[in-house]
Amino acid sequence: MVAIMTETTRTVSPPTNRPVRQLLAASVGNAVEWYDWYAYTFLATYIAAEVFPKSADNSLVPLLSTFAVFAVGFFMRPVGGLLMGAIADRRGRRAALTVTILLMGGSSLLVGLTPTYETVGVLAPVVLVLARLLQGLSVGGEFAASTTFLVESAGPGRRGLFSSFQYVSTTAGQLVASGIATLLVDTLSDGQMNGWGWRLPFVLGAVLSLVGFWIRQGAQETRSAEQQHAPRPGLLEALRRHPRQSLLICGITAGGTIAYYTWTSYLPTYAELNAGIEKSDALLAGTISLAFFALLQPLGGLLSDRFGRRPLLLFFGLGFTLLTVPLLHALRDSFAVLLLVQCAGMVLLTGFTSISAAVNAEVFPPRVRAAGIGFPYSLTVAMFGGTAPYVGTLFKELGHSGLFPWYVAALCLGSSLVYLRLPETAHKPLDR
Repeated sequence: MVAIMTETTRTVSPPTNRPVRQLLAASVGNAVEWYDWYAYTFLATYIAAEVFPKSADNSLVPLLSTFAVFAVGFFMRPVGGLLMGAIADRRGRRAALTVTILLMGGSSLLVGLTPTYETVGVLAPVVLVLARLLQGLSVGGEFAASTTFLVESAGPGRRGLFSSFQYVSTTAGQLVASGIATLLVDTLSDGQMNGWGWRLPFVLGAVLSLVGFWIRQGAQETRSAEQQHAPRPGLLEALRRHPRQSLLICGITAGGTIAYYTWTSYLPTYAELNAGIEKSDALLAGTISLAFFALLQPLGGLLSDRFGRRPLLLFFGLGFTLLTVPLLHALRDSFAVLLLVQCAGMVLLTGFTSISAAVNAEVFPPRVRAAGIGFPYSLTVAMFGGTAPYVGTLFKELGHSGLFPWYVAALCLGSSLVYLRLPETAHKPLDR
């Protein structure tokens, strides 16, 4: 017991005196990772038309297939979180970060080169599934390694602020993906978009991955010298020795991930299907609200460093529990209403996203921190976040689109109950 208390309370000074460089290394690479990941979502309708067979009975079938592949990619994320997290815990955070970004670049290129169903038949969706599996492996590992890297790079009283850059960079990647998709839709004809336009963002993502790889080569390792010389942890050690912490990560994440993927990824498609919003207007509203969301993140991180993590988590959880249904039911064929609904959700969502990296890192000891975070977090995201577009579209297909907001609200209520009992960790030292 004494040894455990010593391990969790010992304070070690940050491993670097160049925090800006550390933030740049984590943020630029993370932005590239998530640009590649989200480009798929924003271009889903075009991918559906070219890669999957058309149905004479129902035009939603190809789109459902595309979102099913989106969900399949998410189910590789727990594997990526476990494997890349183990690399980060054994070989170092920087080593894992360089592997993930190269893997993402290769898989993004594969999406861009996926043949059409008309050309090769069933091989087209097989290639797309393979590419998304590799992307899921990369993204799962990216979150585990970059979360740990960011929080361990922070100085005293700044873990929340550094944590917020996880979603600043994530949103930056998503914003670029959304902006490029909007630009292409507005400038190219439907025939050009269906023929070759939708492929361009994925090829660009492969090139940007090489830039991110180069930047990350200059980052400093955040794993302490003591941890580097300690015996290497087993692959499943975090789950075996810390089952309570693993379940806690799941409870913290469930509501946050369904709200996040609903508001930042699926809402443009949801508005198209349920409120008759034009595709270009939906993408433009998403782009503006994402820029607003990115600006909010450091503010949320700073507030958590001063007032604690739990108040912000409860602001998010209870806010979405009470307001998800009214906000989504308020959508109509109006750009202004859609933008207002998106921005309102972004304010609430900041209570979770700005500090989730810090909250997760503060749960596990450094020996198994990356793998400990990576597997339960990515598993929960796969179960509830990755399936959000598919579940929402399926509700629409079944004629019960009004049930989807209640589904989101119920998961946020469940996480809110976890937040109520969550110990406050903002002002406790982080063991490195």
